[in-house]
Amino acid sequence: MNRKVVVRVAGVGVAAPPFHRQQTGRGRTLLSAPFIKQVTIKSERMGQLDFIVMAVFALLILGIGMMFTRMGSKNSAAFFEAGGSTPWWINSISLFISYFSAGTFVVWGSIAYKSGFVANGIQLTMALGGLLVGLFIAAKWKRTGAVTAADYIGKRLGAKTQQFYTLLIMLHGLFTTASVLYPVGKMVSVATPLSLNTCIMIIGGIIILYTAAGGLWAVLVTDVVQFVILTAAVMIVIPMAFEEAGGVNNFVSKSPNGFFNFFNSEYSFGFFLAFLAYQTVYIGGNWAYVQRYTSVSGERNSKKVAYLFSVLYLVSPFIWMLPPMIYRVINPHLEGLQAEGAYMMLCQRVLPAGLIGLVLSGMISASASKANTTINMMAIVFAHDVYRKVFNTGATEKTLIKAARFFTVLFGCMTIGIAMLVPMIGGIVEMVLSTASIAGGALFAPVIWTLYSKRQTAASVISASLCGLIISLCLKLFSVQLLGYKLDRVLETSLGVGIPLMVLLFWELYYAAVKKMAVHSFVVPDAIQASQHLQKKEGAHQQNVFGIKIIAAAIAVVGAGVALLGAFASRGHVALIVGGIILLLSFPIWRSANKQ
Repeated sequence: MNRKVVVRVAGVGVAAPPFHRQQTGRGRTLLSAPFIKQVTIKSERMGQLDFIVMAVFALLILGIGMMFTRMGSKNSAAFFEAGGSTPWWINSISLFISYFSAGTFVVWGSIAYKSGFVANGIQLTMALGGLLVGLFIAAKWKRTGAVTAADYIGKRLGAKTQQFYTLLIMLHGLFTTASVLYPVGKMVSVATPLSLNTCIMIIGGIIILYTAAGGLWAVLVTDVVQFVILTAAVMIVIPMAFEEAGGVNNFVSKSPNGFFNFFNSEYSFGFFLAFLAYQTVYIGGNWAYVQRYTSVSGERNSKKVAYLFSVLYLVSPFIWMLPPMIYRVINPHLEGLQAEGAYMMLCQRVLPAGLIGLVLSGMISASASKANTTINMMAIVFAHDVYRKVFNTGATEKTLIKAARFFTVLFGCMTIGIAMLVPMIGGIVEMVLSTASIAGGALFAPVIWTLYSKRQTAASVISASLCGLIISLCLKLFSVQLLGYKLDRVLETSLGVGIPLMVLLFWELYYAAVKKMAVHSFVVPDAIQASQHLQKKEGAHQQNVFGIKIIAAAIAVVGAGVALLGAFASRGHVALIVGGIILLLSFPIWRSANKQ
């Protein structure tokens, strides 16, 4: 028996299809709106072994996070910055996997099934955006000497401006994180006897526990392990999918015309350029991602974080989007919303018992990574930049850590509550999610501009954000009444980034004309920055060694577990090979820890 899953997808980095109705061919009409996706999962394929696999990997992630409780309790630098000198490759993988959610496989998988390489073309904007961030933005953030983006805003633009953006970012983060938690809870609830709210509370509770216990280190290390789980799941599916499709040559020859083109009429080159501008601003200015650039040892390493992110996003879509593309050849008859379940349909068709649970664990891991990153960021901002500066200026190191853990639990519970309310307040949530691309430009572009300009003031930056939010939102909601037509994807995305940039340009020219300088210096001098780095380096070295060893040990466990599944599963030879490769990769990682 088939069961339907309604999946809500965060608007970040996603361009959703337009609102429409679609006949399923079974006498039912399904309704689709932006960011509402429907997935069909055959729950009877989920056996006891799949549930055991999901439980084991969930306990593994929780155990890894809890191992950093003692380290995160040492001082605020350990909890907030992971020592301030984390290995750049860990931060980069964390940044990469934090960009995913379970909905990624629904949205991009649907586009890949229908249009092939168009899904890769869209995701290429993320690779190029990461490259631009590495070239021009990442080092600027590190040079400020700030712990968080909010810390920088407070120093550069004042406490009032900091509070203004903190409130907006908090609201944005709560709803986007809830929109990530909801779909994965829905998928698990359909695959298990548990209710939707129970699944949301369990998954959310696990995320809260290890994030509150270990701080940034727990987030970074679990992100790397979740990346390995997700990659293993996809690498197992691809060879089995090619075998089902009759081989690579058969897949290529039977693919539809234009299947390997990067653009089409719906996702044009103009949309590509507009989306590239949005992605650059989002990757370079999102507060959670800024933390990845500031917690490494120097400007050069902050650039490496963005560069590796770019490389991973250049390569991975060609791998991760293959399964739904292959399924187009295996079953070319999916229509409308049915294509949104292509990824899971393929997995159910080719994977034996146990490995379906591995794939779902990978999707859950991707969503958990996105959620824990945002929750951790909000907790750190409120503890470091609000609680310490407004409510308790004399707070000790231990008090700050306790405050951060309290805010982690608070924001995590608020996220769980909003996720549970999604079915009842769908209209409100849909409005928030559908304007996420608009909010991204308005919230992040003005702050990035101040990294380059000494003229911008609190008034100019806030006015740019408000103009971007208000004008873009009004045009989105009332464009038909005001302009006589509805904004298309290209224009909507362009306005979301373009309006705040135009306002900032006006202020820049005005301040240049009146010869006004807002600040003389807003970066930490090199000598002071070097001194701060030396102070952090002593504790950071021990933390890095421990963190890398935990990553190596966890990867070994994942590899052994995948290999064990492959050894006992029917048609499990691919899983056996993938698990063995993952297990072997853990050894050089362990040796690198000893060389630190």
